[in-house]
Amino acid sequence: MAAATGAADGDQRWLVDCLTATLDTSRDVRAFAEESLRQASLLPGYGAALTKVTINKEIPFGLRQISFQPFFFLLHFFLYGNSAFIKHHWQEDEENFVPPVVSSSEKVVIRQLLLTSLDDSHGKIRTAISMAVAAIGQHDWPEDWPELLPLLLKLIGDQSNGNGVRGALRCLALLSDDLDDTCVPKLVPELFPSLHRIISSPHLYENSLRAKALAIVHSCISMLGSMSGVYKRDIVALITSILDPLIEQFSIILNSPVQSQNPDDWSMHMEVLKCLLQLVQNFPRLPEAKISGNENFAQPFLHLCGRHLSPHSRSITCHPFKVQRILIVLTMILMVVKEVLSPLRFSLIDILFFLKLFELWTTIVGNTRLAKVIRGNIKELAYYTIGFQQITEGQVQSWSRDANQYVADEDDVTYSCRVSGSLLLEEMVNAYEDYGIDSILEAAQMRFHESRELKQAGSADWWRLHEASLFALGSLSEQLCEAQVDLYFFVLLSSSLPHLLVFGDGYHLPVYNGYSSNREDSGLSKYNVRDLLEQMTADIAGTGVHQYPFLHARALSIVPKFSSVISKGVSEQFLINAAHAIALDVPPPVKVGACRAIAQLLPGSNQDLIQPNIMGILSSLVDLLRQASEETLHLVLETLQSAIKSGGEQSTSIEPIISPIVLDVWVQHIADPFISIDAVEVLEAIKNAPGCLQPLVSRILPTIGSILEKPKIQPDGLVAGSLDLLTMVLKNAPTVVVKAVFDTCFISTILIVLESDDHGEMQNATECLAAFISGGRQELLAWGGEQGRTLKMLLDAVSRLLDPVLESSVSLFVGSFVLQLILHMASHLSPHIPDLIAAIVRRMQTSSIAGLKCSLIVIIARLVSEIQGSYQIKVTTTALALLISTRHPELSKLEVQGHLIKTSAGITTRSKARVAPDQWTKIPLPAKIFLLLADTLAEIQEQVGDDDECDEDSDWEEVQNGETSIPDDVMYSASVPSNANPSVEHLKAMAKVFDEDDDGSYDDDLTKIDPLNEVKLADFLTNIFVNLWESDRPMFEYLCQGLSETQKSAVENILRK
Repeated sequence: MAAATGAADGDQRWLVDCLTATLDTSRDVRAFAEESLRQASLLPGYGAALTKVTINKEIPFGLRQISFQPFFFLLHFFLYGNSAFIKHHWQEDEENFVPPVVSSSEKVVIRQLLLTSLDDSHGKIRTAISMAVAAIGQHDWPEDWPELLPLLLKLIGDQSNGNGVRGALRCLALLSDDLDDTCVPKLVPELFPSLHRIISSPHLYENSLRAKALAIVHSCISMLGSMSGVYKRDIVALITSILDPLIEQFSIILNSPVQSQNPDDWSMHMEVLKCLLQLVQNFPRLPEAKISGNENFAQPFLHLCGRHLSPHSRSITCHPFKVQRILIVLTMILMVVKEVLSPLRFSLIDILFFLKLFELWTTIVGNTRLAKVIRGNIKELAYYTIGFQQITEGQVQSWSRDANQYVADEDDVTYSCRVSGSLLLEEMVNAYEDYGIDSILEAAQMRFHESRELKQAGSADWWRLHEASLFALGSLSEQLCEAQVDLYFFVLLSSSLPHLLVFGDGYHLPVYNGYSSNREDSGLSKYNVRDLLEQMTADIAGTGVHQYPFLHARALSIVPKFSSVISKGVSEQFLINAAHAIALDVPPPVKVGACRAIAQLLPGSNQDLIQPNIMGILSSLVDLLRQASEETLHLVLETLQSAIKSGGEQSTSIEPIISPIVLDVWVQHIADPFISIDAVEVLEAIKNAPGCLQPLVSRILPTIGSILEKPKIQPDGLVAGSLDLLTMVLKNAPTVVVKAVFDTCFISTILIVLESDDHGEMQNATECLAAFISGGRQELLAWGGEQGRTLKMLLDAVSRLLDPVLESSVSLFVGSFVLQLILHMASHLSPHIPDLIAAIVRRMQTSSIAGLKCSLIVIIARLVSEIQGSYQIKVTTTALALLISTRHPELSKLEVQGHLIKTSAGITTRSKARVAPDQWTKIPLPAKIFLLLADTLAEIQEQVGDDDECDEDSDWEEVQNGETSIPDDVMYSASVPSNANPSVEHLKAMAKVFDEDDDGSYDDDLTKIDPLNEVKLADFLTNIFVNLWESDRPMFEYLCQGLSETQKSAVENILRK
């Protein structure tokens, strides 16, 4: 296309000399040449001169390539913000512009010269020019370079100029991500014939170029997909016009062999999968005309797929079926598994391809329309998927060397063929329910039998299919267990109550040996999960644990997942096997599986069976704990916790051994929240074991006390972790333990709240103070020596935590702290309540965390978690009434949810709720409180009748001696609000915000001793409403505007009296 530019002019000759000098062996010569080029780059015309050198075919290729490097990087890095020269000189309106600017005329020259040289005969020069054109185009096109796209299309369409096609296509591929919705619809009809020609001509164009053409197709489909909602009719018509030839080429490409060592082959296949994924995601409702009329069209593809698989996998039967064109492509993809079953050696590019393959499959199965079309292929799909889930040789080597990597990969939920295969199987169950479960179980059974045949044939890899089948079933344990329960129920009905299996016209389902012949039609699974699993695990028993460690590890880890359906004897035998395995010299994966089995099976095991082995389990786990690191540490700690809980009194004898090691693990991993929390949970299990509390506290307390005394010199995280550990010790501890901890750590904890700036330390110290009050109660006030000293310190801590200047996260747990003060020290707080309410309101006003605001409202309302009945409502109501009676101006500045805005009629289903969630009005807090109080009053009047208001409080009082003449149903209805009064339900819901981990052991006592029990709620509310009406009539009338007619009537009734 472009002629030689002729002999070099003076500027070009000078540049050629400088470029030549940059290759000189003398360091000084090279340095001088490089500095000369740098100085020249500041002069006008430098870029154009370099371009002329690059495209001058009379200049030696090596110098042309060298000359282009500085020019290309100059342009390329400018466009990505990394080139200082272009960043400073290319455009005057750039922030860091430094004169001189590259002139517009020079830019025009550069662009024209580059475009005319896209067909250069040297591939490296052509590639560099293509990249430079694309780089400039990303900045200048289309505004300053409108002729770029037409010229590229002209080059791509010129079949006589192969080099031009290659150069222009590379350029367009780089630009394809920048194509927008204004140009793609116009571009596709003109561009697609050329792209199709390139894609369909492997004899003319190399695979790398065909992959670039597919990449452009993918970009166009993606853009058209994003437009389909707005321009649906036009876009569907456009896609339909190109779909047939595309699908045909996709099938051909996916049917062709792939060389693992050839990245261009993989790139081409990957681009096909990406295109298919976009088609399925954006255009699932392809026209009916695309459904093949030939029922046997796909039959050759499945047979071809069978030819590529190893002999033992060819037993699958292919049946004729009518398919949509996308299904034809799906069967093509199955042929890619030809290398999966035998060598099992995947490269990174293999894995990336297979992950994209699974993503496509999962998308197709998850699409309701396409799922119906491929229903007949589900068994084959499950069969091949389990083949993909085999352990590769690389994984065997990696996991054998590093147990941590094995545990990490087992817990990983992303980026592996095994996990992606499990997600596909799960999607199959979701889409096809029991039919999907049957298909997967049948596929797993087939793979299991194949592994048996391989074992008999002497194959060393027979165990891989066996392990993959167990892995696939384990990933669906929840769904399979549920299906097994349904099967048990059906068998019970069919065998014990045959008269129930009668349908219309007196037709009975035939029943044979307890199984209905039409069980599949009934929607129940045909395959027995229990029998299959017990058969698969029994086959492993006779194999060597050292020879097949991963198979034994899988069996140990899968049995606990199915403990609810397999026989108790099998579960118990595996538990015993696991207990022996952790004590023996077995490969690390087996010990990992044994830990999983013990952790999950111990809690529900027969104690008579396990007690003789518990000491051995604990001793073995302690040994493992000394050796564990990183990922395995979490698993060992989890298993140890389960063993201690099941150990009973035997744990006492091993506490002196376990506790120091666990504490050491806790200290070493204090910066790791997961490991440190695991360690604290193990220590909590030790604390709760019979006879272990006192020795554990004696062991912990001196060290924790010294840490908290000097918090500023401790390593990061140690103080916060120590407070967390202290809170665990205080939880549900006897008074003598709380007193011992108080004497050592209480003042230090207070000082941390008052002086620390660390958010984690302040949060944990707040929780610790709440635990002190919960455990010490009123006695705590007497432990501080001087009268009132302890209460003053607690109030000082509250004041700091409610400081509105603090970050909201610092005050996150202040609600629990203040709640404990109110519950246990209410009589001592009376003089401080006004200041406390004012501080809470100020803290609410500056809080940026909704949860903190809600918690503070609960605190003001003095609610106790998990206390049910009239006491709860009474506490709530009186607290809210006192709050509104303050008429504090800050309250009106807070807005809360008001009334539900009805957006649609009828029942609100979950799907409707997701599309259109509930919307609420916003009202001031006083209006909300007024509404709640009025609703409570209306509830009382509704329950006892207007004529008996003088006695209504008896229905709302807690009866201390348990004797009452009020019927139980009346008492219940008075304490639990009806559905017609959601506001009272709202009051009860507010009480459940805090202390979800608290066991409520002292709640009953609180209910009895609280002076609020003496309050007559009706009289109390009457006084509140009357006082508010008399003292602030305008405010009262304003608040009444938000009441319903029932609520207004209730308020008017008491005002008339």
